[in-house]
Amino acid sequence: MNWIPEDKRFFRIGEVSRIIGVEPYVLRYWESEFSQIRPRRADSNQRTYQRKDLEIIMEIKRLLYEEKMTIEGAKKRLRQKDVLAARSPESVLSDVEYELKEILHILT
Repeated sequence: MNWIPEDKRFFRIGEVSRIIGVEPYVLRYWESEFSQIRPRRADSNQRTYQRKDLEIIMEIKRLLYEEKMTIEGAKKRLRQKDVLAARSPESVLSDVEYELKEILHILT
């Protein structure tokens, strides 16, 4: 499936399981392994996932199932992604500019 309904903000574990295409026990395991997945608990103590949680879970599934990464490899990739997302655009541009100058220096 892998599509998130546009009209919903919150999802229970069964819905997430159907949307993502993995069993609920897999979602609970991933929750224990990946700090990025933090569903809230409803009054009934059921997990309540938000859209951003589903996006992260879809990325985890892609890393594990399509790229064939280990849990540790997927954790590392997500941490790198978090670090890059936290950097300012100016910092990223500065790094790119430096790298391009280094490449130009090597080529000349």
